[in-house]
Amino acid sequence: MDKSGAAADDVERGDYEQEHERTGTVWTATAHIVTAVIGSGVLALAWSVAQLGWVAGPLALAGFACVTYYTSTLLANAYRAPHPVTGDRNRTYMDAVRSYLSPREVFMCGIAQYVNLWGTMVGYTITATISMAAIRQSDCIRRSGAGAHCDAPGTVLMLAFSVVQVVLSQFPGLEHITWLSVVAAAMSFAYSFIGLGLSVGQWLSHGGGLDGKVAGAAAASSTKKLWNVLLALGNIAFAYTFAEVLIEIQDTLKSPPPENKTMKKAAMYGIGATTVFYISVGCAGYAAFGSNAPGNILTAAGLGPYWLVDIANMCLILHLIGAYQVYAQPIFASVERWAASRWPEAKFINSAYTVSIPLMQRGSVTVAPYKLVLRTVIVVATTLVAMMIPFFNAVLGLLGAFSFWPLTVYFPIRMHIAQCNITRGRKWYLLQGLSMVCLIISVAVGIGSVTDIVDSLKVSSNPFKTVS
Repeated sequence: MDKSGAAADDVERGDYEQEHERTGTVWTATAHIVTAVIGSGVLALAWSVAQLGWVAGPLALAGFACVTYYTSTLLANAYRAPHPVTGDRNRTYMDAVRSYLSPREVFMCGIAQYVNLWGTMVGYTITATISMAAIRQSDCIRRSGAGAHCDAPGTVLMLAFSVVQVVLSQFPGLEHITWLSVVAAAMSFAYSFIGLGLSVGQWLSHGGGLDGKVAGAAAASSTKKLWNVLLALGNIAFAYTFAEVLIEIQDTLKSPPPENKTMKKAAMYGIGATTVFYISVGCAGYAAFGSNAPGNILTAAGLGPYWLVDIANMCLILHLIGAYQVYAQPIFASVERWAASRWPEAKFINSAYTVSIPLMQRGSVTVAPYKLVLRTVIVVATTLVAMMIPFFNAVLGLLGAFSFWPLTVYFPIRMHIAQCNITRGRKWYLLQGLSMVCLIISVAVGIGSVTDIVDSLKVSSNPFKTVS
């Protein structure tokens, strides 16, 4: 354990002293948050509400939003240490944990953060491929008729998405692609509005009566119902996940005003806006399709005109292109710091070339051959895993289970207790109680998600076929 902890420490420190220009504002931070939060998770909310029912569904959405916002404010205070305004900067989530907690917890945080970052990239690759396949299938049906055989080559589409990510991965960091996050955030609102509008239209076309049940959709057995409920909670948890990139986003903010103050405002705006969308989309989708609400709302049979659904899927693809980079850039930076510290004298690692980029704020970007190789390998590995386990709801549920408690709840609360020197008392017990409840939920969701993935792999004859 000591050796592993030291390795994690080396990975994070690397060329830590290298600074970058910070020009971010509350609006650019909000754009990054919305880009990271509103992603593939929004598509599963109608199905999630359908499993939980009219009462538990909206309450779960609101509850996860409140917990996420509260712990985000605690995490924002940990950006500087020991004081949240005048202390030294922590440029990564692990740096913040290192400033307040033990080496063992730093190692645990690194495992949780980077596995989840990478897992989210896998989830986004699956989701983008599903949307591309839906567009291709829609086009085939329009050209050849409803009875045509229109299978979409999921593997080819997934590779095409990955090629785009290899190109975008060459940007040095988040501060260089703010424009991409702004575009992606706009796209997220676009497909959310379209999905909401189409669901409302479908609901009105059925007379406007509420379909579904208070207890949620029925299942073949009580065990299957339990797994579906746990998957639904995992999907909702995943839909609110962004804690693992919060510190990195906060590190792009200019000061004054204090970064924690700006970040808290951005978290309030970002989470508030997404919660309104989430409850609206989830409830509208359940009202429209009832217990038959699909795992991905944009794949629902008979949902709106083809051309409008295609536009929504295109907006989703554009959004995921940007969101993928928000999660990938911290992984790239960590691996590159480790490589630079491991082989500081290597000519291959120290060589670099300057390339002009018209759309970039600074006008050019430095390309290092070793970064090109490392980032390409990471994207390719992500694509291969996405091909092998292309199960939309189960993957999202597992990611939500794995990330929600440790990154969104446990570490922010532990750092807050250490920063404020909170001793055993009413507040201490309330914080620990919140953490324990979230842990129980995450463990249960994880069990349900793994069970569903195993069952899906037994049934699926072709793991490289993307399914929702």
